[in-house]
Amino acid sequence: MPAEDDTLLRRVRPIARSYFRQETSPAHDWFHVRRVEVNADRLASAYADVDDTVIRLSALLHDIGRPKEDNGDIDDHAEWGAVESNRILREHGCAPERRDAVSHCISAHRYSNDVEPETLEAKIVSDADNLDAIGAVGIARCFAYGGESGSPIHDPSLPVEADLSAAGETQFNHLQKKLLNVSNRMYTDAGRELAAERTEFVQAFADRFEEEVAGRR
Repeated sequence: MPAEDDTLLRRVRPIARSYFRQETSPAHDWFHVRRVEVNADRLASAYADVDDTVIRLSALLHDIGRPKEDNGDIDDHAEWGAVESNRILREHGCAPERRDAVSHCISAHRYSNDVEPETLEAKIVSDADNLDAIGAVGIARCFAYGGESGSPIHDPSLPVEADLSAAGETQFNHLQKKLLNVSNRMYTDAGRELAAERTEFVQAFADRFEEEVAGRR
């Protein structure tokens, strides 16, 4: 990595960190950002012609708007973060084309919006974020976020097939409606491979959960 890129990353990291407070939801805190960065590095290593600096900057900055959205200050943290990241990078001398590339990665990373990633870098960042929503970490995040929002863990009178809500009215229904389908939104071969393994773990957990609830285990 060129020295100027390393310097830029070292300057941006604490700035990105400053957007997250101690009370930030554990489902979308700074530790989530660090896991996404690790995932992104792993995925990027599978491809020769990618801008690693754009990927790492995007990973660091992708959720800087999430605390504001959780507080009700903004509607879309991805849209806000794309603009805010461009401002941050401009103040630190990042080239316009790279700023725009990072902004696109951030605007396209969100699972629930309709912005499709158009570059390999954006696809990698999106996949890296999605990977943190599945597997063991994804299960932990699911129940942590559900507990914060006050939704029940499980309601035996509301099986997933009868739950007409988009996200699931219980935490377990959310797991089945969203987590088990995240792999369908992976964009890279490397991401799909990792997602398949993590989804298998989620399915095994869901099967065991249902057996325990039914008293069979």
